[in-house]
Amino acid sequence: MSPVAVARGVAIVLWALAVHNTLACRGLFWDGASFLVNLLDHGHFHDFYAARAHVDWVTQAPVLLLARWGIRDTQMLGMAQSAALFALPTAFYHLALMRVRRDPVLLAAVLAIVAAVYLPTSFFIIGEYNVAFACITAVMAIALTTDGRSRWDAAMLLAFGLLCLRSYEAMIYLGPLVAGAILWSTRRTDDRVTRLLGALAALAFVGAAVVSAVTIVDYWDHPHFMKVRSTSVDFWQNMQFSIPLAGFVICAIAGVRRPAWLQGRGPLVVLGFIALLLSLSPWWRLVHGPSILYPPAHYVARQAAGMLLAALLVGMWLHVALRDPPRVFAVMRQPDVARRMVLLLGALTVAGAIPDIVLTRLWSGYIERLRVVVDGSKGVVRAETLPLHDWPNKLFFQDWSYPALSAVVSRAPGQSYVVSDQDYLSNPPFEPSCGLLPKLKGYGWRS
Repeated sequence: MSPVAVARGVAIVLWALAVHNTLACRGLFWDGASFLVNLLDHGHFHDFYAARAHVDWVTQAPVLLLARWGIRDTQMLGMAQSAALFALPTAFYHLALMRVRRDPVLLAAVLAIVAAVYLPTSFFIIGEYNVAFACITAVMAIALTTDGRSRWDAAMLLAFGLLCLRSYEAMIYLGPLVAGAILWSTRRTDDRVTRLLGALAALAFVGAAVVSAVTIVDYWDHPHFMKVRSTSVDFWQNMQFSIPLAGFVICAIAGVRRPAWLQGRGPLVVLGFIALLLSLSPWWRLVHGPSILYPPAHYVARQAAGMLLAALLVGMWLHVALRDPPRVFAVMRQPDVARRMVLLLGALTVAGAIPDIVLTRLWSGYIERLRVVVDGSKGVVRAETLPLHDWPNKLFFQDWSYPALSAVVSRAPGQSYVVSDQDYLSNPPFEPSCGLLPKLKGYGWRS
């Protein structure tokens, strides 16, 4: 397969996953159900966290529009929420793939981002970082492939900068990185409009870094932020992330130490084995019980994934900018080596789609079992009395979001709620209203 064919094939895989995950209402996972019931109960954006408001507005608008048009089917609204959450990052990655499809080295980097950043952290698709990371990837792809004179490219960069202005705290380091790449890409043009648009785009990304810095300072001592910092080193718990990361580290160390290694079968053996391990990971538990794919670990690994994203983006920039690159970059630019890496990383991306599909199917079964419970009960149902902590239900358990999820999947919300025995102090929701019993008057799961 040619690099162009690989890029198109991966784009098709990403859109197929987006459709599959939309039909499964995967946007309801964890915080997603709480966000949805707050949207419907209050009738306005759930943008309590101003530093991420722009992403929230874009992804929540379809649900609010459908609700105002009279749609009361919570299954359809859950699909609309999921569609918006998955379509936006998928569109950004598709754009990035198409922009770099003619440069195998850049394409290999984008494939690595999809395989090791997006797929291993996107089960928690409600997290705004999914959109922010995808948008940043598209921005870097545009900045490195533009001729510096395209007003349309500069306008897109500005639009993406405005979206990222209030998107996610990782912009504290991603913002300045892409701002520098944008200014570098427009340095050669004499067109004033293009230079102005590029400067404004760079300013927007610098502004995003400022917003992120202020937010981090303001919330530094917040209990939720303290918990996030304490778990940031636990990314290894996410096998979907740690397996490809291990392969990348091995290839990077071997390639830097001896660049000629990249010309041999070494990368094929390492990444081929990694792709095999990743594709078989959903069934590891059959051999070793503790070795499970754990969707909540997608949330835990997001910070490490952001750092990996930054490293790959820096590598892309150096590949384009350096005229006299280090030996490892020179070897990577060799057509045979670059094409082989594109094929290997394309295969790794497909392998990464397998656990994503398996977990989504398990999620669909979990939703159906929970729906049967709430439709067949009245009043409060204690979560501890249900087999919801057994396999595979324990993969999707979150105590404070049970009331919201049980209301969303109910045919008659308010008839029954599943509530966990907890004080909401040891594991509180970030925003207090997320832990309340939703009303959803007039709504219901109509399937």
